Amino acid sequence: MKDFRLYAITGEQFHPGRDLLEVMEEAIAGGVDIIQLRDKDSSREEVLRKAKALRELTRKHGVTFIVNDYIDIALEVDADGIHLGQNDLSLQEARQLVGDKIIGISTHAIEEALLAEEQGADYIGVGPVFATKTKVDVVDPVTVAYVQEVASRIRIPFVAIGGIKLSNVDEVIAAGATRICAVSEIVGSADVAGTCRAFLSKLEGRE
Repeated sequence: MKDFRLYAITGEQFHPGRDLLEVMEEAIAGGVDIIQLRDKDSSREEVLRKAKALRELTRKHGVTFIVNDYIDIALEVDADGIHLGQNDLSLQEARQLVGDKIIGISTHAIEEALLAEEQGADYIGVGPVFATKTKVDVVDPVTVAYVQEVASRIRIPFVAIGGIKLSNVDEVIAAGATRICAVSEIVGSADVAGTCRAFLSKLEGRE
């Protein structure tokens, strides 16, 4: 988990008419280290179908595969881990179910980050850094100030997320983030692989 840099989350609403697997394979070609399946609208059967297909794709390319919320589906397809929000199952309960699989936790305040670290999260999401329309129940932006606080106080890996674009990611990196997650900027791009490579260039200080 420590070595990942670019984390992509599925968002089919941002690439209408394009196949999910095609888009995510382009993201992998561009250098994405982790793919998360996040689908809050489809039936369980449809989410399971997508999870099976993405598990096959990520295993083929040696990319980490995370499932959002659906612990049962994550276990059924042998995903590498799960990601939970603040209002989901507790980390302790999730750990009993998934064993040593990866558990990521969304955090929006330093108290949540410290608790997740204390309880054994493998990584945390830090955000939304900027305003985002990716989710309907999104909280107010935490700003780069929260990124700075986490960078100085949290020892486990963290990934900055929320409204991050190529046009503003430099601010996030300057605040101490070394791992970035993007949704619409990646999957909604006309050049998915190129956008991923551009993010990585910025993370590596080459732009």
